[in-house]
Amino acid sequence: MVPTTKEAQRTELHKTIWRIANDLRGSVDGWDFKSYVLGMLFYRFISENLTAYINAGERKAGDPNFDYALLEDAQAEFGRRETVEEKGFYILPSELFQNVRGRAANDVNLNETLARVFKNIEGSAVGTDAEDDLKGLFDDLDVNSPKLGNTVAKRNEKLVRLLNAIGDLPLGNFEDNSIDLFGDAYEYLMQMYASSAGKSGGEYYTPQEVSELLARITVVGKTQVNKVYDPAVGSGSLLLKFAKVLGKENVRQGFYGQEINLTTYNLARINMYLHDVNYENFDIAHGDTLTDPAHWDDEPFEAIVSNPPYSIKWDGDANPLLINDPRFAPAGVLAPKSKADLAFTMHILSWLAVNGTAAIVEFPGVLYRGGAEQKIRKYLIDNNYVDAVIQLPPDLFFGTTIATCVIVLKKSKTDNSVLFIDASSQFTRAGNKNRLTEANQQHILDTFTTRESVDYVAKLVANEDIAANAYNIAVSSYVEQEDTREVIDITKLNAEIARIVARQAELRISIDEIVADLEGATDE
Repeated sequence: MVPTTKEAQRTELHKTIWRIANDLRGSVDGWDFKSYVLGMLFYRFISENLTAYINAGERKAGDPNFDYALLEDAQAEFGRRETVEEKGFYILPSELFQNVRGRAANDVNLNETLARVFKNIEGSAVGTDAEDDLKGLFDDLDVNSPKLGNTVAKRNEKLVRLLNAIGDLPLGNFEDNSIDLFGDAYEYLMQMYASSAGKSGGEYYTPQEVSELLARITVVGKTQVNKVYDPAVGSGSLLLKFAKVLGKENVRQGFYGQEINLTTYNLARINMYLHDVNYENFDIAHGDTLTDPAHWDDEPFEAIVSNPPYSIKWDGDANPLLINDPRFAPAGVLAPKSKADLAFTMHILSWLAVNGTAAIVEFPGVLYRGGAEQKIRKYLIDNNYVDAVIQLPPDLFFGTTIATCVIVLKKSKTDNSVLFIDASSQFTRAGNKNRLTEANQQHILDTFTTRESVDYVAKLVANEDIAANAYNIAVSSYVEQEDTREVIDITKLNAEIARIVARQAELRISIDEIVADLEGATDE
C-alpha cells in the first residue's frame, strides 16, 4: 500500500533509504558509500526528469501515448540539440536509468555499461553552456572500485542491488509533482551519513533547521532577492534553503557558491539538480574562495549564508598580495594564518549588496580574541556593519558539540547598535543531538525582527559601548543570564534557625533529665 499523505510518504522514504544504505554498504565506509547512493539517485533523477520533459512536449504536440523510454536510440537523436539547450544534458533511451536497470541482472558487463553511460551523459554537455555544470559529476561513482568487490562479478552484483534499491525508492512520478521527494531523499541521506561519519562528514553538512534559520534571517521583509551566495557551499544544502523559504522562482538570478573539496563540490552540483534547479540557475565553482574566488563578475549578492570551516589555516600575511586584496584591505589587517574565520567574514562583507543581509555561523573565539581579530572586529563595528550576534545552543552540528554563534551583517542599517540574542536554551533534544524546532526558530526570528532589549533574552547595545568593551561581541558580555536559583528570605531563614536552635536546647535539657533519672535508678 502506497502512503497517501506527504509526511507518511516521507517517513516511508526515510525508512527505505536507511535500510538500503545499511544493506548495501558492506565493506565500504558509510561516508564514502554515500557517493554511490547519491550518484545513483542523481542518475535516476535526471533520467526521469528528462523523460518527463520530453514526454510532456510530445504529448502536448498531439501524441498522447508518447513514451521516450520506448524509443530506439536512432529515433531519439532528433531532439538532442534543443533538449541540451533547455536541460543542459541528454540521455539516449537505452541509457536511461529504468532501461539500464531492466537489463542489469543479465548484463555481465554492467560496470562497463554504467561507465559508458555516465561518460555519455557528461559528454552530451561538452561545448555547451552546461559543460561546467555536468563535468565530473559521476567521478566519485567508481563502478570499478575494489571497495565494491574483489572481482568484476561481485562488483556488478552490488551495482545490480544498488540500481534496484534506488529504483524501488518511493519517489513518486514527475507528473504527480512529487519531485521534491528527490531533494528530500538527498537531504536525509546527507544528514544520515554526516551523523554516522562524525567530524569527517559533519564539516560538509549544516543541519536543515539551522540552514533554514539562516536563510529566513537574510530575507526578513522580502519576498524575493536577486541572487544568493555561499562562499563555503559544502554540499549546497544551506544555499538551497532559499528555494524552500522564498521559492526557486523568487531567487531571480540564481544560486552561487564555491567549494574547495572536489567530492563535496560534485555533491553540491548534484544537489542542485536533485532540487530541480536547472543548470542555467546555479553556478557552483571549485576552488579556494579566500585566495582564488570564482565569482568576481557576479557579486554583489543580496543574500549570503555560510557555515565556513572553523579555524582553518590560510595564507594570510604569508601572501603579500592579500593585504591589498579589495576584500581584506579595508580592515588594514589580515585574519591570522592559523584562523581564517574572519577572512571569510571580510570576503562575505565585501560581496554583500548594499541592500543585502549576510548570516554567518562563527566559531565563538572570533567574538572576543585579541590581536588581528580584534582589529577586524573594530573595523566591522566602527563602520556599523554588524547588525546582530546570535548565540546558538550547543551540540547542534555533526562532528562538534561546541555552541556556535551567528553574525548578521548589513551595509544599510537604521541604527548604530548591535542586537545581541541569547538563544542558547532554544533547542529540543532529539536522539544524540540538539535541534532547533520550528518554535525555536520562530522565537529567534521574532526576537531578531523586533530588535528590542528583552531581559535575559536580547540586548540592543550601542556601537560606542562595544568599543569601550574592547570590541568584544560575545553575547554573554551583554545579555545577563537569568538567575534561576530559589530566592531565600534571610529574615525567615534566621527565624527558622533560631526556632531550631531553641528546640534543640529544649531537647538537650529533656535528654539530660532522662539520663539523670536513669543514672539515679541505677544507683538505687
